[in-house]
Amino acid sequence: MENSAPMFPQASAGFRLPRGYRKPLTAVLALLGCVTAVAQQKPIHITANLKDAPRGLYHAEVDLPVEPGDVTLVTPEWIPGNHRPTGPVSDITGVVFTANGKTLPWRRDDTDLYEFHVAVPAGVTSLHAHLDCIVTARVTQKMAVLEWEKLLLYPAHTPVRDIPIQPALQVPDGWGVGTALQPISKGSWPVPAAGATTEFAATNVEQLQDSPIIAGQYFHEFALAPEITPKHYLDVVADDPTDASLRPSVLAAVSNLVREASVEYASHHYNVYHFLLTLSDVAGGEGLEHGQSSDNGVGEKGFADDHHQLAESDLLAHEFTHSWNGKYRRPFNLYQPDFATMQQGSLLWVYEGMTQYLGNVLATRAGLKNQAQYREVLALSAASLDAKPGREWRPTLDTAVAASVLRENNQAWANWRRGQDYYQEGELLWLDADTTIRKLTGDKKSLDDFEKIFLARGGNTGPLILTYHFDELVNDLNQVVPYDWASFLHDRIDRIHPRADLAGIEQGGYRLVYQDHPTDSEKTLLSIGRGGPRIDCWYSIGLRLNHAGTIQDVRWGGPADMAQLAPGYRILAVNGKLYSPDVMLQAIRDSKGSTAPMELIVARDSFVSTFHLQYHDGEKYPALERVSGTPDYLDEITTPRVKQIASGK
Repeated sequence: MENSAPMFPQASAGFRLPRGYRKPLTAVLALLGCVTAVAQQKPIHITANLKDAPRGLYHAEVDLPVEPGDVTLVTPEWIPGNHRPTGPVSDITGVVFTANGKTLPWRRDDTDLYEFHVAVPAGVTSLHAHLDCIVTARVTQKMAVLEWEKLLLYPAHTPVRDIPIQPALQVPDGWGVGTALQPISKGSWPVPAAGATTEFAATNVEQLQDSPIIAGQYFHEFALAPEITPKHYLDVVADDPTDASLRPSVLAAVSNLVREASVEYASHHYNVYHFLLTLSDVAGGEGLEHGQSSDNGVGEKGFADDHHQLAESDLLAHEFTHSWNGKYRRPFNLYQPDFATMQQGSLLWVYEGMTQYLGNVLATRAGLKNQAQYREVLALSAASLDAKPGREWRPTLDTAVAASVLRENNQAWANWRRGQDYYQEGELLWLDADTTIRKLTGDKKSLDDFEKIFLARGGNTGPLILTYHFDELVNDLNQVVPYDWASFLHDRIDRIHPRADLAGIEQGGYRLVYQDHPTDSEKTLLSIGRGGPRIDCWYSIGLRLNHAGTIQDVRWGGPADMAQLAPGYRILAVNGKLYSPDVMLQAIRDSKGSTAPMELIVARDSFVSTFHLQYHDGEKYPALERVSGTPDYLDEITTPRVKQIASGK
């Protein structure tokens, strides 16, 4: 994959930003200056060895240019995209420093446990470090994923974009490699020769951390949308060779995704882009954005058929959109000059929320799901937020500010606590903004016009980071159509709202309703996953159950809460019958028109108890219902743009 564009392009003579954006422009030019300085420094050399990946071990040999005296080295703590301190310092082991063949003592810092202190003897200009990392996720006998923070070691208290680094890689013989890093000598790339060490073009620590690698025995690389520049690839590794050969319909849809994003965002902020995809029931799921690639992990059958694909339909589109929104355009307080300073999440409703909206829209335009599925999944998301009592005390802004303490999978009382709601709340907010623009302009403009201002600022830049503040969002929205956008955004984000923002759905020509049967999309989503099919009784009796009848969450204030049920209890019997999903659903159906309570026999701790639950409204499942006589903006929003442009519409 030859890449002729410079890694860090210079600003052209015609590079201009509108009045009021001097700070972002200054930041770009300052970064370009830093890159020039980095290029003149002697780089760190790091060789990542993944040959022990099947045993859950990665190794690194790192050579660092140093001067005599006390040296402080550090490993990353705050990983971009994780929104919390997930640096793998506890898994880094076997650390040994040597110079001129002699082992040097080191000491961990007493307060910053990510820092290592080493006394470098006189006359030493190069310090060698060996380290290992214990890897328990994203690795199997047939594949491995390397996020470079697992092996990085570099000078502390220095902006990571100012530290040059020369990476190299070793993988098990016969494994193929997917990455946006550019090999210096291609040779048999992307499947290196047996025993080979592949050297990549020099970069800086910030960009290296942003350039993950997937490698595996069953590897395929697919070129996408060949008419689009720069080049795009889909790199796939799987535990089974049949899974690595994706269906033609999937490849066509991902190529369409590249085309639709290129039209929507009117720019590219990378020199090459690689969708990195792992297909494994062992390696675990992942969705992590990077500037020139994305790390996407799904189950081994995640794209094997349309049935399984629905659950993953927005993954690639979401992470791809992050290349523009999150990696290039990044909130001023979420971007820090190093990986040691806390990242602040107050604008995550833009970073993640807008991406959630655009990712689902682009996935539909590209054909990864259809318009009916888009509406049905949107109904599930909107209903979940509308039936989340935690919004009575916690505004959406606080879910973003507190992101680092809310990013966990514990579902117990999650609806009262609230979690990472800035994703779905942001999706509804930006749908509201999109339909509001359409309404204000007589459908002559839309959020698409905003994206072409906000995300395309600076043109085709290569992999850079351009920060923004709240005021820039408001100014850019006002360029599309004058409105009190500041109040619009503050009201939906900062203030308490007991009900979800359904205005975008309603302005889009639909309303949220509840019916006595699940939509086709919900049936599909309930039927897939480990352990067997699940049931949805959240909007009826207020319970989330796993396939075995264990309560995962209880809706605060709902019928099950009033009956004093709690997360962790396991339902043994319903109305005198042994529990099964069908028995529970039949009991909910029978409740309609009845005055008798539902009787549940429940195991809690080492005890068995009987609970009586008052509910008499039958099954309830969310759906969107078309409102006749109103503009159908939802279908308009998800109609492919490339075909419209080609036809001159």
